[in-house]
Amino acid sequence: MHIIHVNVHVKPEFVQAFLEASVENARNSVQEPGIARFDILQEAKDPTRFVLMEAYRTADAPAAHRETGHYQTWRDAVEGMMAEPRLRIEYTTVFPPDQDW
Repeated sequence: MHIIHVNVHVKPEFVQAFLEASVENARNSVQEPGIARFDILQEAKDPTRFVLMEAYRTADAPAAHRETGHYQTWRDAVEGMMAEPRLRIEYTTVFPPDQDW
């Protein structure tokens, strides 16, 4: 499993618009064969901060995801909403090993 966390800090006036665009992207993303899971997490104490938790079945699937129209629409829509550049951190699954999602 290939996991990506994308940390996003949104300008306060764009929180609702960011959520709407991100939920639409997530709904489409989970339809991709390479995506096992796509979660949108909002920080409890600071609602302008989010983590997008993306779980991919293969190491190649994130690149395929970035080529989709729905991702590119999301990327372009939210670019001006961010208070700072988003931070992408990649992980690999240690446990459970070889989980079949």
